[in-house]
Amino acid sequence: MMELVCPAGTPAALRAAVDAGAHTVYCGFADETNARNFPGLNFSRDELAAGVAYATARDAKVLVAINTFPRAGAAQLWHRAIADAKTAGAYAVILADVGLLAYAAETHPDLRLHLSVQAAAANPDAINFYATAFGVKRVVLPRVLTIDEIAQINHEIDVETEVFVFGGLCVMAEGRCSLSSYITGQSPNMNGVCSPASHVDYAEEGRDLVSRLGGFTIHRTPKAAPAPYPTLCKGCFSSGDQTGHIFEDPVSLDASHLIPALARAGVTALKIEGRQRSRAYVAQVVRTFRAAVEAQAMGLPMPDSALARLAEGQAATAGAYAKTWR
Repeated sequence: MMELVCPAGTPAALRAAVDAGAHTVYCGFADETNARNFPGLNFSRDELAAGVAYATARDAKVLVAINTFPRAGAAQLWHRAIADAKTAGAYAVILADVGLLAYAAETHPDLRLHLSVQAAAANPDAINFYATAFGVKRVVLPRVLTIDEIAQINHEIDVETEVFVFGGLCVMAEGRCSLSSYITGQSPNMNGVCSPASHVDYAEEGRDLVSRLGGFTIHRTPKAAPAPYPTLCKGCFSSGDQTGHIFEDPVSLDASHLIPALARAGVTALKIEGRQRSRAYVAQVVRTFRAAVEAQAMGLPMPDSALARLAEGQAATAGAYAKTWR
């Protein structure tokens, strides 16, 4: 059966994911070592240890995302996070930075290492480098690849692959969130904050609801229409005589119908995005995908998905798997 890797932004969400059938849960510490560094989210050291104990007792694993890039002169914070994740009993840590990978491989040689999607390793040469140099056991593939490309990669590597199947879509260049950094002064890749809520503003102007980030207008939608969260990669831009979502439409990825094809491509694990989501959201999505991976393992048709209302903008896309974006 393909492994189901599920998000947990809080201890309650971790328990909900495990109870709903997650094989593996990923989470992060409440600091800038993880790329979802938002108020009210993430884990203290004691909470992580308790979460690992809860998951282990139910035959589930916990991964700790330490997937931002250390600031110069402050690497000790990231080093401590790696050590504390190991002490808590995490199954693996998810790293992006080459220096951190080298540090973890040398200092904690028995700690399992996964390569974060933030590293943007999208070809066999890059992946094999990380495996050879640091002993990486699994790579989370960037959301830029078709299923055929994933299959080809799997033919040329000896590393597990993990792919996203549901949740928010980032711009199609993982780990390079320069637009948000420019506007807010806080880097998603170093501070772990993408479009921080402190910089978000909504205002009614005539018949429109205007969404702004750091004073820049990101979306202008009719008041009755769904208003997506103002992230730069999903904003409306003017290019020549066209105005639209140049990078990616403000919708969610839903690749549930592609699970059999991903299995044939050699994918080991399916990842759900959503550490900023509620435990109710996590539980429903995990239950749905657990039923899907069980059906795939038994050779049965994929069950109908009832997740449309949980998708961003109540709409979904196959993203790069079908290469349909502009």
